[in-house]
Amino acid sequence: MKKIFLFVITIVATNLSSAQSKAGVKIGYIDMDYILENVPDYKEAATQLEQKAQKWKQDIEVKKNDISKLKEGLKNEKALLTKELIEEREGEIKFLEAELLDYQQKRFGPRGDLAIQKESIIKPVQDQVFNAVQDIAEAKQYDFIFDKSSDLTMLFSAKRFDISDQIVRVITRAEKREELSNKKRKALEEKQEKQDEIADNPGLAERQRLLDEKKALRNKVIEDRRNSAAQKKREYEEKRKKLLEERAGKKTGTTIDSTSSKQPVIDTQLENFNKVENKKIALDSIKKAREAARLKTIEDNKKAFEARKKALEEKKKKVQEEREAAAKKAKETKTN
Repeated sequence: MKKIFLFVITIVATNLSSAQSKAGVKIGYIDMDYILENVPDYKEAATQLEQKAQKWKQDIEVKKNDISKLKEGLKNEKALLTKELIEEREGEIKFLEAELLDYQQKRFGPRGDLAIQKESIIKPVQDQVFNAVQDIAEAKQYDFIFDKSSDLTMLFSAKRFDISDQIVRVITRAEKREELSNKKRKALEEKQEKQDEIADNPGLAERQRLLDEKKALRNKVIEDRRNSAAQKKREYEEKRKKLLEERAGKKTGTTIDSTSSKQPVIDTQLENFNKVENKKIALDSIKKAREAARLKTIEDNKKAFEARKKALEEKKKKVQEEREAAAKKAKETKTN
Protein backbone atom coordinates (compact mmCIF):
# COMPACT_ATOMS: atom_id res chain seq x y z
CA MET A 1 0.00 0.00 0.00
CA LYS A 2 2.90 2.34 0.79
CA LYS A 3 4.38 1.63 -2.64
CA ILE A 4 1.09 2.57 -4.28
CA PHE A 5 0.89 5.75 -2.25
CA LEU A 6 4.48 6.72 -3.13
CA PHE A 7 3.77 5.94 -6.78
CA VAL A 8 0.74 8.23 -6.81
CA ILE A 9 2.66 11.00 -5.05
CA THR A 10 5.44 10.66 -7.61
CA ILE A 11 2.96 10.99 -10.47
CA VAL A 12 1.34 14.04 -8.88
CA ALA A 13 4.71 15.67 -8.25
CA THR A 14 5.79 15.00 -11.82
CA ASN A 15 2.64 16.54 -13.20
CA LEU A 16 2.95 19.51 -10.88
CA SER A 17 6.50 20.19 -12.02
CA SER A 18 5.58 19.85 -15.68
CA ALA A 19 2.50 22.05 -15.32
CA GLN A 20 4.09 24.99 -13.53
CA SER A 21 3.83 27.09 -16.64
CA LYS A 22 0.22 26.06 -17.12
CA ALA A 23 -2.89 26.37 -14.98
CA GLY A 24 -1.78 23.65 -12.53
CA VAL A 25 -3.07 20.21 -11.61
CA LYS A 26 -6.72 19.89 -10.62
CA ILE A 27 -7.38 17.19 -8.02
CA GLY A 28 -10.59 15.98 -6.43
CA TYR A 29 -11.74 13.08 -4.32
CA ILE A 30 -14.91 11.18 -3.49
CA ASP A 31 -16.13 9.33 -0.41
CA MET A 32 -17.76 6.11 -1.60
CA ASP A 33 -19.26 5.37 1.82
CA TYR A 34 -20.94 8.79 1.86
CA ILE A 35 -22.24 8.31 -1.69
CA LEU A 36 -23.71 4.90 -0.88
CA GLU A 37 -25.50 6.33 2.15
CA ASN A 38 -27.14 9.00 -0.01
CA VAL A 39 -28.22 6.93 -3.02
CA PRO A 40 -31.89 5.96 -2.41
CA ASP A 41 -31.85 2.70 -4.40
CA TYR A 42 -28.78 1.41 -2.58
CA LYS A 43 -30.16 2.41 0.83
CA GLU A 44 -33.40 0.55 0.17
CA ALA A 45 -31.61 -2.57 -1.08
CA ALA A 46 -29.14 -2.45 1.83
CA THR A 47 -32.02 -2.20 4.31
CA GLN A 48 -33.72 -5.24 2.80
CA LEU A 49 -30.44 -7.17 2.88
CA GLU A 50 -29.90 -6.21 6.52
CA GLN A 51 -33.35 -7.56 7.35
CA LYS A 52 -32.42 -10.84 5.68
CA ALA A 53 -29.16 -10.97 7.63
CA GLN A 54 -31.03 -10.44 10.90
CA LYS A 55 -33.35 -13.31 10.01
CA TRP A 56 -30.36 -15.56 9.28
CA LYS A 57 -28.79 -14.60 12.62
CA GLN A 58 -32.01 -15.51 14.40
CA ASP A 59 -32.03 -18.89 12.67
CA ILE A 60 -28.45 -19.48 13.83
CA GLU A 61 -29.35 -18.58 17.41
CA VAL A 62 -32.28 -21.00 17.32
CA LYS A 63 -30.01 -23.79 16.10
CA LYS A 64 -27.45 -22.98 18.80
CA ASN A 65 -30.12 -23.09 21.49
CA ASP A 66 -31.37 -26.44 20.22
CA ILE A 67 -27.85 -27.88 20.35
CA SER A 68 -27.30 -26.47 23.84
CA LYS A 69 -30.54 -28.10 25.04
CA LEU A 70 -29.48 -31.45 23.59
CA LYS A 71 -26.09 -31.20 25.30
CA GLU A 72 -27.69 -30.27 28.61
CA GLY A 73 -30.17 -33.13 28.32
CA LEU A 74 -27.41 -35.61 27.55
CA LYS A 75 -25.40 -34.36 30.51
CA ASN A 76 -28.34 -34.79 32.89
CA GLU A 77 -29.40 -38.22 31.55
CA LYS A 78 -25.97 -39.68 30.79
CA ALA A 79 -25.90 -41.78 33.95
CA LEU A 80 -29.19 -43.43 32.99
CA LEU A 81 -28.38 -44.12 29.34
CA THR A 82 -26.63 -47.06 27.77
CA LYS A 83 -23.39 -46.65 25.87
CA GLU A 84 -25.18 -47.06 22.53
CA LEU A 85 -27.73 -44.32 23.36
CA ILE A 86 -24.98 -41.99 24.53
CA GLU A 87 -23.06 -42.49 21.30
CA GLU A 88 -26.25 -41.96 19.32
CA ARG A 89 -26.98 -38.68 21.14
CA GLU A 90 -23.40 -37.48 20.72
CA GLY A 91 -23.50 -38.34 17.01
CA GLU A 92 -26.72 -36.35 16.62
CA ILE A 93 -25.17 -33.35 18.38
CA LYS A 94 -22.06 -33.49 16.19
CA PHE A 95 -24.23 -33.70 13.09
CA LEU A 96 -26.24 -30.63 14.17
CA GLU A 97 -23.03 -28.72 14.98
CA ALA A 98 -21.62 -29.52 11.54
CA GLU A 99 -24.91 -28.50 9.96
CA LEU A 100 -24.83 -25.22 11.91
CA LEU A 101 -21.28 -24.51 10.76
CA ASP A 102 -22.26 -25.15 7.15
CA TYR A 103 -25.24 -22.83 7.52
CA GLN A 104 -23.04 -20.08 8.98
CA GLN A 105 -20.59 -20.41 6.10
CA LYS A 106 -23.42 -20.44 3.58
CA ARG A 107 -24.91 -17.24 4.95
CA PHE A 108 -21.95 -15.28 6.34
CA GLY A 109 -18.86 -16.90 4.81
CA PRO A 110 -16.41 -15.12 2.47
CA ARG A 111 -18.49 -16.31 -0.50
CA GLY A 112 -21.72 -16.61 1.42
CA ASP A 113 -25.13 -15.21 0.57
CA LEU A 114 -24.53 -11.95 2.45
CA ALA A 115 -21.27 -11.18 0.64
CA ILE A 116 -22.66 -12.12 -2.78
CA GLN A 117 -25.86 -10.11 -2.38
CA LYS A 118 -23.98 -7.14 -0.96
CA GLU A 119 -21.71 -7.21 -3.98
CA SER A 120 -24.70 -7.48 -6.32
CA ILE A 121 -26.34 -4.35 -4.89
CA ILE A 122 -23.15 -2.30 -4.62
CA LYS A 123 -21.79 -3.02 -8.10
CA PRO A 124 -24.48 -1.08 -10.04
CA VAL A 125 -23.89 1.94 -7.82
CA GLN A 126 -20.13 1.62 -8.29
CA ASP A 127 -20.66 1.58 -12.05
CA GLN A 128 -22.83 4.69 -11.80
CA VAL A 129 -20.19 6.39 -9.66
CA PHE A 130 -17.46 5.49 -12.14
CA ASN A 131 -19.46 6.90 -15.06
CA ALA A 132 -20.33 10.05 -13.10
CA VAL A 133 -16.67 10.54 -12.14
CA GLN A 134 -15.65 10.21 -15.79
CA ASP A 135 -18.26 12.77 -16.89
CA ILE A 136 -17.37 15.28 -14.17
CA ALA A 137 -13.64 14.83 -14.74
CA GLU A 138 -14.04 15.54 -18.46
CA ALA A 139 -16.48 18.42 -17.98
CA LYS A 140 -14.47 20.18 -15.26
CA GLN A 141 -11.02 19.07 -16.41
CA TYR A 142 -9.88 17.17 -13.32
CA ASP A 143 -6.46 15.58 -13.53
CA PHE A 144 -6.92 13.18 -10.58
CA ILE A 145 -9.93 11.98 -8.60
CA PHE A 146 -9.25 9.69 -5.63
CA ASP A 147 -11.54 7.57 -3.47
CA LYS A 148 -11.18 8.57 0.17
CA SER A 149 -12.68 5.30 1.45
CA SER A 150 -10.27 3.08 -0.53
CA ASP A 151 -6.96 1.60 0.61
CA LEU A 152 -5.18 4.79 -0.42
CA THR A 153 -4.16 6.65 2.74
CA MET A 154 -5.16 10.31 2.69
CA LEU A 155 -3.54 12.09 5.61
CA PHE A 156 -5.44 15.30 4.88
CA SER A 157 -8.19 16.23 2.44
CA ALA A 158 -9.72 19.70 2.15
CA LYS A 159 -13.50 19.74 1.86
CA ARG A 160 -13.43 21.99 -1.19
CA PHE A 161 -11.90 19.14 -3.21
CA ASP A 162 -14.70 16.72 -2.23
CA ILE A 163 -17.01 16.10 -5.20
CA SER A 164 -19.12 13.38 -3.52
CA ASP A 165 -22.24 15.57 -3.49
CA GLN A 166 -21.85 16.20 -7.21
CA ILE A 167 -21.72 12.46 -7.82
CA VAL A 168 -24.87 11.92 -5.74
CA ARG A 169 -26.69 14.63 -7.69
CA VAL A 170 -25.68 13.14 -11.02
CA ILE A 171 -26.85 9.64 -10.01
CA THR A 172 -30.13 10.94 -8.55
CA ARG A 173 -30.90 12.96 -11.67
CA ALA A 174 -30.17 9.98 -13.89
CA GLU A 175 -32.54 7.81 -11.83
CA LYS A 176 -35.28 10.45 -12.07
CA ARG A 177 -34.82 10.73 -15.82
CA GLU A 178 -34.97 6.96 -16.15
CA GLU A 179 -38.10 6.82 -14.00
CA LEU A 180 -39.76 9.52 -16.10
CA SER A 181 -38.81 7.71 -19.27
CA ASN A 182 -40.28 4.49 -17.89
CA LYS A 183 -43.57 6.26 -17.12
CA LYS A 184 -43.75 7.71 -20.62
CA ARG A 185 -42.88 4.36 -22.13
CA LYS A 186 -45.53 2.64 -20.03
CA ALA A 187 -48.16 5.20 -21.06
CA LEU A 188 -47.23 4.72 -24.70
CA GLU A 189 -47.41 0.94 -24.36
CA GLU A 190 -50.86 1.17 -22.74
CA LYS A 191 -52.06 3.45 -25.52
CA GLN A 192 -50.74 1.10 -28.19
CA GLU A 193 -52.33 -1.91 -26.48
CA LYS A 194 -55.67 -0.10 -26.40
CA GLN A 195 -55.38 0.78 -30.08
CA ASP A 196 -54.53 -2.82 -30.94
CA GLU A 197 -57.48 -4.08 -28.91
CA ILE A 198 -59.84 -1.69 -30.70
CA ALA A 199 -58.44 -2.67 -34.09
CA ASP A 200 -58.90 -6.38 -33.37
CA ASN A 201 -62.48 -5.93 -32.13
CA PRO A 202 -64.84 -4.17 -34.62
CA GLY A 203 -67.64 -3.96 -32.04
CA LEU A 204 -65.34 -2.28 -29.57
CA ALA A 205 -64.14 0.11 -32.27
CA GLU A 206 -67.73 1.09 -33.09
CA ARG A 207 -68.52 1.61 -29.41
CA GLN A 208 -65.40 3.74 -29.03
CA ARG A 209 -66.41 5.81 -32.06
CA LEU A 210 -69.88 6.42 -30.60
CA LEU A 211 -68.37 7.41 -27.27
CA ASP A 212 -66.03 9.86 -28.99
CA GLU A 213 -68.90 11.39 -30.96
CA LYS A 214 -71.02 11.69 -27.83
CA LYS A 215 -68.16 13.31 -25.97
CA ALA A 216 -67.54 15.77 -28.82
CA LEU A 217 -71.25 16.66 -28.95
CA ARG A 218 -71.37 17.21 -25.20
CA ASN A 219 -68.32 19.45 -25.35
CA LYS A 220 -69.91 21.44 -28.19
CA VAL A 221 -73.14 21.95 -26.22
CA ILE A 222 -71.18 23.14 -23.20
CA GLU A 223 -69.14 25.52 -25.35
CA ASP A 224 -72.29 26.90 -27.03
CA ARG A 225 -73.91 27.49 -23.65
CA ARG A 226 -70.81 29.25 -22.41
CA ASN A 227 -70.67 31.47 -25.50
CA SER A 228 -74.39 32.26 -25.27
CA ALA A 229 -74.07 33.25 -21.62
CA ALA A 230 -71.09 35.47 -22.42
CA GLN A 231 -73.00 37.11 -25.29
CA LYS A 232 -76.04 37.80 -23.10
CA LYS A 233 -73.79 39.31 -20.46
CA ARG A 234 -72.14 41.60 -22.99
CA GLU A 235 -75.52 42.71 -24.36
CA TYR A 236 -76.78 43.43 -20.86
CA GLU A 237 -73.68 45.47 -20.02
CA GLU A 238 -73.97 47.46 -23.25
CA LYS A 239 -77.67 48.10 -22.68
CA ARG A 240 -77.09 49.27 -19.12
CA LYS A 241 -74.19 51.46 -20.19
CA LYS A 242 -76.33 53.04 -22.91
CA LEU A 243 -79.14 53.68 -20.43
CA LEU A 244 -76.75 55.38 -18.05
CA GLU A 245 -75.36 57.53 -20.83
CA GLU A 246 -78.88 58.62 -21.80
CA ARG A 247 -79.73 59.50 -18.21
CA ALA A 248 -76.53 61.47 -17.83
CA GLY A 249 -77.24 63.30 -21.12
CA LYS A 250 -80.75 64.28 -20.04
CA LYS A 251 -79.46 65.54 -16.72
CA THR A 252 -76.74 67.73 -18.25
CA GLY A 253 -78.73 68.69 -21.35
CA THR A 254 -76.02 67.44 -23.65
CA THR A 255 -75.60 64.45 -25.89
CA ILE A 256 -72.83 62.19 -24.71
CA ASP A 257 -70.55 60.92 -27.38
CA SER A 258 -69.43 57.38 -26.84
CA THR A 259 -65.93 58.43 -27.75
CA SER A 260 -65.84 61.40 -25.34
CA SER A 261 -63.91 61.37 -22.10
CA LYS A 262 -66.93 60.97 -19.78
CA GLN A 263 -65.93 57.59 -18.44
CA PRO A 264 -65.66 58.70 -14.76
CA VAL A 265 -69.24 60.04 -14.86
CA ILE A 266 -70.46 56.86 -16.50
CA ASP A 267 -68.68 54.76 -13.91
CA THR A 268 -70.30 56.78 -11.12
CA GLN A 269 -73.74 56.43 -12.68
CA LEU A 270 -73.15 52.74 -13.18
CA GLU A 271 -72.15 52.37 -9.56
CA ASN A 272 -75.29 54.20 -8.42
CA PHE A 273 -77.39 52.03 -10.68
CA ASN A 274 -75.81 48.93 -9.17
CA LYS A 275 -76.53 50.25 -5.68
CA VAL A 276 -80.19 50.77 -6.58
CA GLU A 277 -80.39 47.31 -8.06
CA ASN A 278 -78.75 45.80 -4.99
CA LYS A 279 -81.16 47.70 -2.76
CA LYS A 280 -84.10 46.37 -4.76
CA ILE A 281 -82.75 42.85 -4.40
CA ALA A 282 -82.32 43.35 -0.65
CA LEU A 283 -85.88 44.69 -0.31
CA ASP A 284 -87.21 41.76 -2.30
CA SER A 285 -85.34 39.39 -0.01
CA ILE A 286 -86.78 41.09 3.08
CA LYS A 287 -90.26 41.00 1.57
CA LYS A 288 -89.92 37.32 0.78
CA ALA A 289 -88.64 36.60 4.28
CA ARG A 290 -91.58 38.46 5.83
CA GLU A 291 -94.04 36.67 3.58
CA ALA A 292 -92.49 33.34 4.52
CA ALA A 293 -92.74 34.25 8.22
CA ARG A 294 -96.39 35.28 7.78
CA LEU A 295 -97.24 32.05 6.01
CA LYS A 296 -95.49 30.08 8.73
CA THR A 297 -97.47 31.92 11.41
CA ILE A 298 -100.71 31.19 9.59
CA GLU A 299 -99.74 27.55 9.27
CA ASP A 300 -98.84 27.34 12.96
CA ASN A 301 -102.15 28.98 13.95
CA LYS A 302 -104.00 26.59 11.70
CA LYS A 303 -102.29 23.62 13.30
CA ALA A 304 -103.06 24.98 16.79
CA PHE A 305 -106.72 25.49 15.82
CA GLU A 306 -106.95 21.96 14.48
CA ALA A 307 -105.41 20.64 17.68
CA ARG A 308 -107.90 22.58 19.86
CA LYS A 309 -110.78 21.46 17.67
CA LYS A 310 -109.71 17.86 17.96
CA ALA A 311 -109.35 18.18 21.74
CA LEU A 312 -112.87 19.69 22.02
CA GLU A 313 -114.35 16.93 19.90
CA GLU A 314 -112.68 14.28 22.03
CA LYS A 315 -113.93 16.00 25.20
CA LYS A 316 -117.44 16.28 23.78
CA LYS A 317 -117.39 12.64 22.81
CA LYS A 318 -116.20 11.66 26.26
CA VAL A 319 -118.99 13.70 27.95
CA GLN A 320 -121.56 12.12 25.66
CA GLU A 321 -120.30 8.66 26.52
CA GLU A 322 -120.45 9.47 30.23
CA ARG A 323 -124.04 10.73 29.90
CA GLU A 324 -125.10 7.65 28.00
CA ALA A 325 -123.46 5.45 30.62
CA ALA A 326 -125.21 7.36 33.44
CA ALA A 327 -128.58 7.11 31.68
CA LYS A 328 -128.11 3.42 31.11
CA LYS A 329 -127.19 2.89 34.74
CA ALA A 330 -130.22 4.88 35.93
CA LYS A 331 -132.49 2.84 33.69
CA GLU A 332 -131.11 -0.40 35.04
CA THR A 333 -131.60 0.82 38.62
CA LYS A 334 -135.21 1.82 37.91
CA THR A 335 -135.95 -1.56 36.38
CA ASN A 336 -134.63 -3.36 39.42
